[in-house]
Amino acid sequence: MADGPDVSVVIPTRSRWSLLSRAALPAALEQVGVDHEVIVVDDGSTDETPERLAALHDPRLRTVRNETPLGVARARNTGIAAARGRWVSFLDDDDVWSPHKLRGQLDAAEADDAVFAYAAGAGLDSEYRFLFAVAQPEPTTVLDRLLRWNVIWCGCSNVVARTDVVRSLGGFDEELFQLADWDLWIRLALAGPAAATREVLVGYVMHANSMLLTDRRDVFPEMDHLVAKHANASRDRGIDFDRALFSRWVARGHRRGGRKFLAARTYARGAVRYRDIGAVPRALGSLVPEPGVEMTRRVLANERRSPLRKLTVPEPSWIDRFRS
Repeated sequence: MADGPDVSVVIPTRSRWSLLSRAALPAALEQVGVDHEVIVVDDGSTDETPERLAALHDPRLRTVRNETPLGVARARNTGIAAARGRWVSFLDDDDVWSPHKLRGQLDAAEADDAVFAYAAGAGLDSEYRFLFAVAQPEPTTVLDRLLRWNVIWCGCSNVVARTDVVRSLGGFDEELFQLADWDLWIRLALAGPAAATREVLVGYVMHANSMLLTDRRDVFPEMDHLVAKHANASRDRGIDFDRALFSRWVARGHRRGGRKFLAARTYARGAVRYRDIGAVPRALGSLVPEPGVEMTRRVLANERRSPLRKLTVPEPSWIDRFRS
C-alpha cells in the first residue's frame, strides 16, 4: 500500500447513472491537492452505467462490478477490499463534495493522529440548492454522542478513515442496510481518535429516490441489532441509544415517502413503546394535509431538539458548480 494513492474513494451505485454522473463522480474526480483513486462499485446496474463507466478513460477511475445486486453494505466492502490507498473515503452516488474535501480531512486527521475524520455538511434539495448546514460533532465527545444518535451528518459521504483500521474492523456490517454507517462510526470511535474540520465540505442531496424514502423494509430490527452489538460500550459509558428519536426518524421517512398511514402508526408505536408523548400529535398530524403537519411541528418545535446542530453560514461557493 506504500506505493498506492493517499486515498481510495469508494462509490457504490446501482442503475443511477444520471445521479452518479452529475454528482458523486465529478465530485470525487475533481478533488485537488491529493493523490487519490476512485472506485465505483457497480452493484448490478441494468441501465447504461456499465457502458458509460467503461467509456471513461481517467487513470484514477476503477470499476468493480457485481453481476447481481448484493446490497450497499456489501458493495462498500467490495470497494474497501479493492482499495489501494492508505485512507478510504466513502461517497454515495447522489451526494457531492467540495474540491478541498479530502485534502482538508487528511490534514486534520494527520495533525491529530486520528483513525478517521469528518467535516461539517450541507443539506441540498434535488436541484443542489443550499438549504442548511450541519455542524461537525466535536471529536472528543463523538463516541458518547454516537452511542445516543448518529451525529455524523451524511456519514457515508463524509467520513474518511485509515484503510487498515476499517479492514481490521471488518468493514460495514452486512446484516444492516440503513444503519450500517452508524455502526461503523461507533466501531471506529472505539478503535481510536477522531478528527474534524469545521468547514462545510459535504453536500447531502435530499430527493424522492433516497433509500430512506423508497426502502420499505422494517428498520426497527436493525436498531435492535445495533443496540445489542454495542451494549457493552453503552453500559460502560452510561449512555442509552435514543430509541424514541429513532422511531420519529423512521416515521418522518414514511411521511416524506407518502406513506402517511404507516407514518402515523410508527409515531403511535413510538409514543406507547418509548413513552414519547410528543409523538402523539405527530401521529395525528401525519393523517391531515401538509399545513396541519407544519402547524403541529411549529407548536412542538422546542419540545424535542435534534442532536444535530445547525450552522448559520452562507452557501458555500463550491455547491454552485453542481447546478445545471
